[in-house]
Amino acid sequence: MQLQSQLKVLAEKIEKLKEKIDTEESTKHAFVLPFINILGYDTFDPTEVVPEFTADLGLKKGEKVDYAIFQNEQPIIIIECKNWKEKLNAHNSQLFRYFHTTKTRFALLTNGIEYRFYTDLEATNKMDEKPFLEFDITQLKESTVHEIAKFHKSNFDVNKIVNTASSLKYTKEIKKLIAEELQSPSHNFVKLFANEVYTGRLTEKVMAEFTDLVGKAFNQTISEKVNDRLNAALNKESENQQEELQEPEEISKIQTTEEEMEGFRIVVAILRRKLPVERIAHRDTQSYFGILLDDNNRKPLCRLHFNGGTKYLGLIKEDKTEDRRPLKVLEDLYQFEKELLKTVDYYEK
Repeated sequence: MQLQSQLKVLAEKIEKLKEKIDTEESTKHAFVLPFINILGYDTFDPTEVVPEFTADLGLKKGEKVDYAIFQNEQPIIIIECKNWKEKLNAHNSQLFRYFHTTKTRFALLTNGIEYRFYTDLEATNKMDEKPFLEFDITQLKESTVHEIAKFHKSNFDVNKIVNTASSLKYTKEIKKLIAEELQSPSHNFVKLFANEVYTGRLTEKVMAEFTDLVGKAFNQTISEKVNDRLNAALNKESENQQEELQEPEEISKIQTTEEEMEGFRIVVAILRRKLPVERIAHRDTQSYFGILLDDNNRKPLCRLHFNGGTKYLGLIKEDKTEDRRPLKVLEDLYQFEKELLKTVDYYEK
């Protein structure tokens, strides 16, 4: 898909250049304008991409939004840009004011890395407080690229985008709520399940017990789902490898055991709270079974030492040193959830 490959190239450029970009203007030229170009709009045509577009606010004249994209002499998207180092939460009110003075149905707030698309689902010509599409260009998923494609010049259709915007917006909000409930189940959430399985009175003590049980049940369910999918993928890969074998190969000194793979699946189930599954990889060595971020040896997430008599989990500290913790059984890995998630933070700073 051409759009996906173009966005990937831009993402790589951003990662390479961002530390050299210091101002909002340089962010616009290095990150935002290339994104507009990728969407098929000519940034050198002032009738198609209008910089410093005037959006007068009542008696307050001369207010300008950074860019407006025009089609058939009408603005279709207004864009407000910020320095890539700035957080966007404090700036949507500015775009909110501009929105109702134009005829556009879409507004974009971006710092060149994070993109937030808004429309007026809740009240006509009044920008919603929350975006219906939000993404980090350096961590794009295929499903998000599909939504971005709808804004391409060759595909742009106001009605089609608005029709799917509602589903996107509320699905995103629901997923956020689910993640919050998994992290810390609310009273109402716990009560919903407790009422279904417990016939006694829901006292404070009982609710405290069920809060723990509901959290564990959901995490175990997710872990099992992840394990099932990994097993299916591994089995398919194994079958493909068997079909490709033409002649006997030299037996490797490195032998990955089922116990190591089971440990890997448990770690994946824990880390997926902060990382997409596809970013978590593994490499087996003669000394240990390594679990890596983005399949990069310089970004170890943890190590499994299962080759000796006593099993150990090697936790990675911020200075990349290793802290080994003994494991009696594989399930003990769940006890180190906080430490494992903290390791992710070292690389995501």
